[in-house]
Amino acid sequence: MKRKLGLLLAISALLLSACMATGQKSAPGDAIGSVDPDKLLQDYGVFAEAYRQYQPDGDDLDAMARLEGKGLIVMFGTWCHDSEREVPRLLKLLDESQVKIAWLQLVAVDRHKQEPSGLNRQYQLHYTPTIILLSEGEEVGRIVEKPQKSLAADLAALADRAP
Repeated sequence: MKRKLGLLLAISALLLSACMATGQKSAPGDAIGSVDPDKLLQDYGVFAEAYRQYQPDGDDLDAMARLEGKGLIVMFGTWCHDSEREVPRLLKLLDESQVKIAWLQLVAVDRHKQEPSGLNRQYQLHYTPTIILLSEGEEVGRIVEKPQKSLAADLAALADRAP
């Protein structure tokens, strides 16, 4: 009986420590804060591979022209599978379309979706990635986690709503 109780306590302690570990804000290797797009692709192989594999079509590249002069804030997690898919696609679309956006800010958040500058609070971040389109400093709209149609089409539709 004592042996079973001891085994049960040991298993319980192991499970409790595993649950506590998943509550970490960040893990070794997670990016936090402002991230340079080239550095992201250099340091995170999953992002680089998704960038390499994604081949946008002509319609998507044409749609990106509607982002001319707009700004983008991208809040994402290097630990997030949706971010691993959507952020490289966005970077490839921007690169291949050669659209002249006003600025791009990549902001990596921890596993509690927080980061040092406070943009996560300012823009009420709940899910990653969140891609926010801005015009003249004002939010026009956002894509959360994944686009409805395609990333380029959804961004172009948001851009069409800009003043």
